[in-house]
Amino acid sequence: MSEPASAPAPPLAPAPAPTDVWGPDVLGPGFEARTLELLPDEEDDGAVATLVRHVPVSDPAALPGTPTTPTFALLYLHGWNDYFFQTELARQISRLGGAFYALDLRRYGRSLREGQMPGWITSLTDYDEEISLALAAIRSERGWETDVVMCGHSAGGLTACLWADRHPGALTALMLNSAWLELQGSELVRMVGEPVLRTLARRDPRMSIPTPTYAPETLFCITDGWKERDGELPDPAWAEDPYVTGWHIEPGWSFLPSAPIRPGWLLAILAGQARVAAGLDIRCPVLSMGSARSHLGVTWTEDSRRTDTIVDADGTARRAIGLGKLVTVARFDGGVHDLVLSAPPVREQVFSAMRRWLGGYVLR
Repeated sequence: MSEPASAPAPPLAPAPAPTDVWGPDVLGPGFEARTLELLPDEEDDGAVATLVRHVPVSDPAALPGTPTTPTFALLYLHGWNDYFFQTELARQISRLGGAFYALDLRRYGRSLREGQMPGWITSLTDYDEEISLALAAIRSERGWETDVVMCGHSAGGLTACLWADRHPGALTALMLNSAWLELQGSELVRMVGEPVLRTLARRDPRMSIPTPTYAPETLFCITDGWKERDGELPDPAWAEDPYVTGWHIEPGWSFLPSAPIRPGWLLAILAGQARVAAGLDIRCPVLSMGSARSHLGVTWTEDSRRTDTIVDADGTARRAIGLGKLVTVARFDGGVHDLVLSAPPVREQVFSAMRRWLGGYVLR
């Protein structure tokens, strides 16, 4: 009688980046990372953050014409259940003359350590510590007078807006990629849901809120690439594009359909969204980008590959105009939640919009 097959061992997480010095990153040549040590927060679980930078001279896939001397710096903040892996964004910013950096916030991606609750935080202001450390590292490398642009995606966009509002004069410009400025549904949904969440949080802020279960084959994730259910490829020229082949995601750094959602964390998001609803006073120019349409849901539909399935694109656009006095709203037909993961023609529209807007407000 044969021995029963043992379950495969879980994949090993990549080794953490070295502390306070640059080392190789999981993205390969052209990307480096360093761990930023943080003060203990209420969890006291060894939380850290990780700063990633693009080094074009070491990147075999750097875009032609990338300058060797950057004229500004950009710091990217990822979204919920996410981490930085969008190498095309980094290369596009570098070609524009930007020194590209990305921050994996505490308990996300490169910064997630064994035993920690992914993404756990009870106030978005706690991120001020790693953002300040990241900006200090950037300015020490690039000069203290360097123009700094912040770019936030989804929940990272919400964090970036609130940080910019609290730190007038710190940024030259702010770019948002499908910022999570309003709870899915409407402001009414947020107002009705908050009392329920507060009741749950009083009982156990760290509990995992029950969510529906789905058959794995019905779930949709844009990073998986093109599948048979998506039908015929619209353009054969896309065959080798990651929109079709898929983006590599490190196991254990992103969860399908989502990491556990906990009342304490969600209350922090709602508190941030309430601040946005009351109106912010961001003093620098803001570019708020989003899809032209939403079709919310974690399961696949025919619209999944050409709409925002995560946040209410209309609600985000409405909220964006209250962020400050100089706000540009750009919406893209066919865009997905993370616009830089959209189909190739849409991505080019997004990068073109970034180039034009940065050319007007940042580039010298």
